[in-house]
Amino acid sequence: MEAKILDTITKLTQSKEFEFPFIDSRSENLMPSTSELEKIVNLLLDILYPGYFSNTILNKSNLQFYLGTNIDKLKNSLYQQIKKGCCFNCDNTTENCENCGNNAYEKTLEFINRLPKIKHLLSTDIEATFLGDPASKNRAEVIYCYPGIKALTHYRIAHELLLIGIPLIPRIITEMAHSKTGIDIHPGAKIAEFFAIDHGTGIVIGETCEIGKNVKIYQGVTLGAKSFPLDENGNPIKGIARHPIVEDNVVIYSGATILGRVKIGKNSMIGGNVWITSNVAENSKILQRRANEIVFTDGAGI
Repeated sequence: MEAKILDTITKLTQSKEFEFPFIDSRSENLMPSTSELEKIVNLLLDILYPGYFSNTILNKSNLQFYLGTNIDKLKNSLYQQIKKGCCFNCDNTTENCENCGNNAYEKTLEFINRLPKIKHLLSTDIEATFLGDPASKNRAEVIYCYPGIKALTHYRIAHELLLIGIPLIPRIITEMAHSKTGIDIHPGAKIAEFFAIDHGTGIVIGETCEIGKNVKIYQGVTLGAKSFPLDENGNPIKGIARHPIVEDNVVIYSGATILGRVKIGKNSMIGGNVWITSNVAENSKILQRRANEIVFTDGAGI
């Protein structure tokens, strides 16, 4: 092997640029699998929207059997991935960690028990999207075609996993939808019922956002952080509330940017392309200033 290549390999091996320059052999076996999680999400789609994403003919007589079979598959597959996620954060140096296995099994059952809650929340999102978009012909079209529902389905699943203490996996699941839809919803955000996303591309919803009932947002909206308090080493302090609170019955139009722990009062309308870093009172309408109207005559320029 040429000397320059050997030198490059040596430099890469000894690199101190990153705290974790490689995944050790134990962790490699225990890392959750993105491909397996993709299969799990597809299985959850069949459970939450039975008959929509599979070729199975369903009716009242076989629906319970169909769901039971799929939930049994889910239990086995999800358990394996949750165990890997738990082990990834575990200090145990052995591959067969009994504590992680027991913990993963309990959390798998707890998540399955939350599926009716997830289904209910998604049904309200579908209803809000259908009623709020004149272009939608029926609710099936909303489920099949709308990127907002795809992103919300991933988010609702990931959020419940996060609530029961599953590490790493929730973020992987929301990033799957982010890559497919351009809608970035952190699994830690709190989003109430009847949430509608119109178009959706470019939306960002931060980790500590709190969104009330019957809220609608359009493409390009950012609900982000304004600044990051720093610790004594100059690094951002993690885990603090730093994103907006959006109360009930708010509409936020395309391109609006709302930053920091500000509150958008209920029944407000936020116009397109506005920049907000302070609280907005209830029943407000925030708009850009009216554009100047200029008429050019006789070849006059600006």
